[in-house]
Amino acid sequence: MKSNRFSSALQAQRRATILLWSITFVIFVSFQLTLPVYGQSKSIDGRWPQKHQQEGVAVEFDVQPLATNKGHKLVEGADAIVRFKITDANTGKSLNSLRPAVWIDQRTPGEQTDSRACREKVQSFLQPGFNRRATIDLNSYFILTLNDEANISVIDPLSGFGGSKLYTLVALPAPGEDWVMSADHKRLYVSMPQLNQVALVDLTTWKVIALINDVANASRLALQNDGKYLWVSNEAQANSGITVIDTGALKIVAHINTGQGPHELAFTPDDRYAFVTNKLSGTLSSIDVRKLAVVKEIKIGLLPTSLAYSALSQAVYVVNEGDGTVAAIGSAQFATLTEIKTAPGSNKVRISPDGRFAFAVNPKTDAVYIIDLSTNRLVHTVPVDSKPDQISFTPEFAYVRSAATEFVSLINLARLRQEQSEVAVARFPAGQKAPQDSSWVSLAEAMIPGPEPGAMLVANPTDKMIYFYMEGMAAPMGNFQNYRRAPRGILLLNNSLKETTPGVYATNVRLTEAGSYDVAFLLDVPRVVKCFSLEIEASGSSARMPAVSIKTAVLPSASQLRVGKDFRLRFKVTESESGRSVSNLTDMTVLVFLAPGIWQHRQLSRAVGDGVYEMTFTPPQAGIYYVFFQCPSLNVTFSQLPSVTLTAIEADAPPSTNQ
Repeated sequence: MKSNRFSSALQAQRRATILLWSITFVIFVSFQLTLPVYGQSKSIDGRWPQKHQQEGVAVEFDVQPLATNKGHKLVEGADAIVRFKITDANTGKSLNSLRPAVWIDQRTPGEQTDSRACREKVQSFLQPGFNRRATIDLNSYFILTLNDEANISVIDPLSGFGGSKLYTLVALPAPGEDWVMSADHKRLYVSMPQLNQVALVDLTTWKVIALINDVANASRLALQNDGKYLWVSNEAQANSGITVIDTGALKIVAHINTGQGPHELAFTPDDRYAFVTNKLSGTLSSIDVRKLAVVKEIKIGLLPTSLAYSALSQAVYVVNEGDGTVAAIGSAQFATLTEIKTAPGSNKVRISPDGRFAFAVNPKTDAVYIIDLSTNRLVHTVPVDSKPDQISFTPEFAYVRSAATEFVSLINLARLRQEQSEVAVARFPAGQKAPQDSSWVSLAEAMIPGPEPGAMLVANPTDKMIYFYMEGMAAPMGNFQNYRRAPRGILLLNNSLKETTPGVYATNVRLTEAGSYDVAFLLDVPRVVKCFSLEIEASGSSARMPAVSIKTAVLPSASQLRVGKDFRLRFKVTESESGRSVSNLTDMTVLVFLAPGIWQHRQLSRAVGDGVYEMTFTPPQAGIYYVFFQCPSLNVTFSQLPSVTLTAIEADAPPSTNQ
């Protein structure tokens, strides 16, 4: 592809690259040791918002509970919305398209955070390696992979490319088949057909908190737009249809027989109707969501396989694999508006973000069929690499994965909107091997847009890697290991602030334990650093867990963890309340295990003075090692203290810059 075709994409790539790496040492190297503060945070009558001015910029910080409670108090365990309004201090004009970085960090009793302490705290959050994490990080995003094993990998990309990124593993009762995330990014639902269950994962604690049973052969999941109901396809031969789960009560409220599957689902934007394909029955079911009952079924074609709803034409588009037709069904009359002919074998349809085009892929003809939804006409047949099977979008491009090759094709949406006869297509390699070479297949998507404009994340189950691609580049700009696990599906959990209205940047958070907190705010250009104050009250609604009397912090090591070599792990123990060193503990125990638990080592540590303890272990193979701590004499168990992850590399591998 010619460079001028990607000029805007290249600019986006450069901007995104700068943003991706800005949360590193580079930001703070430019800081002066003393940074003048031109204003003080101040609450109005002891209430919100708190205000701060610096470098001609006015920042208002506000946090409010999402649910109404007496006195509008901020209570531990509750959800709240954090907002920053950023304006020009002189004109009051909103400052748009900024990227503020924010951390919420609990203060120790008696700790005072002046301007210098605030800058030092921010600097500690920016440093890689054995840095301590803030209590709540509002800049992070996580990559989640649905694995071939009974677990989900949580990868923290912002620690940099090339080192250990595995943040945690979420254990499931059985391997997952499909998943869907709630709109508030707090819940993740996972279908497990082996157990006829759906698991609910809390994305703030990374734990399975509920199991919904008796969901026969639970497969495809779909969460309606308002989040009220979770719809689950049942692929059992004798009882094929849809199970509907109330997400508030976490109970099954209906089972709807629709016909023989497999099934896919789509909803109208107002959640008035749900549409279900019944592949072997050759029908499409329309379901009244209020009544949870089928209102109409129509014969749709030969082997209806996939569907997508278009708000532009107010129709649902169904692709029939058997005859290649794409049927447009009006959502109001539930009648066939038109049929667009492609070729037999088309088996997936998706609609572009602007609602203008439908894309149908055909692994038999190695082509993508593009339909203009304003006219319901087939406007392009685009050849792509062998066996295209998945489609994803950014605002500028359609991405088509091909199962029989490592290449992903890009189709320029801007050229399509200009109605040019030539379709601009590019490609890049998302790995070394073809996805179909892996025996692990899933209903879940393997491509998702990245956290920055013009970015795409691609999971390759054969390579057991995730690739990070920026538009305008000939190849991915980086990759993330999945540590010997095949990523069958991929999701993005983005916790960062978003510009909700001009100059207002907000996100939802779940408040942690009661206490006093610093809300550390960093704006790179113009340069603003400030720590606002936040108080979280005890809930009083339930018995609180006993306070953990100590804290542990792993100390930097002079050597890297290498296979077959002794590694000395040193850590410091301090009192939770006072921060004073705790020395001479004789039962401070360390548990080390190799994920996913195939090797473990438990050992008493040795006190070396000033609250510092050490132990030595030898990793038997390369991989991710979890480290847990306990102290029975202080009634502190392994589950009460934060774990640490370490990466072991081969003995002859070159040194890595990240631990």
